[in-house]
Amino acid sequence: MTPRRRERRLLAELERAFRPVSRTNILVLAWRWRYELTLFVGLPAAIITLITQLNYLWILAEIAAIAATLAAWPQAREWLLAHARCVITAHRVRTGCAQAWIHSRQGKLPIILLTSPTSFGERVHIWCRAGICLEDFLTARDVLCSACWASELRITVSPRYSQIVMLDVIRR
Repeated sequence: MTPRRRERRLLAELERAFRPVSRTNILVLAWRWRYELTLFVGLPAAIITLITQLNYLWILAEIAAIAATLAAWPQAREWLLAHARCVITAHRVRTGCAQAWIHSRQGKLPIILLTSPTSFGERVHIWCRAGICLEDFLTARDVLCSACWASELRITVSPRYSQIVMLDVIRR
């Protein structure tokens, strides 16, 4: 690497390190918190609508049936907890990226496309914006591991698309 190129790279690293993460607009914020908004706004609204349209006792019977199913069926409980961990992990990865300075020069964080449960924990698919690459995640592995409450973090690039990084959050 030439001294001039090394100097440009060092200046770019310093600029990125001192640039704060940019503020998100309301649509991005709503997308990031879509599951929580659905749960705390949509579910009560749906219940109120059903209560006004149907008999009150039918709604109570349906809620009791769902609660009994979750209490009696361990696979349903595990499925629900696994997907709740996926939602939490997506928030933790985003926070870890902000704390580890994994963002573009404009301060934009990478986009979390999908978080899915696996046998070892969760797999997170992240779309890297221009200026973010696999090496940024490899450098910040320890910060991301502690942010995700993981015992280990495996970081790979998608075999099909080079801009998609996959984080395997290993809990077991």
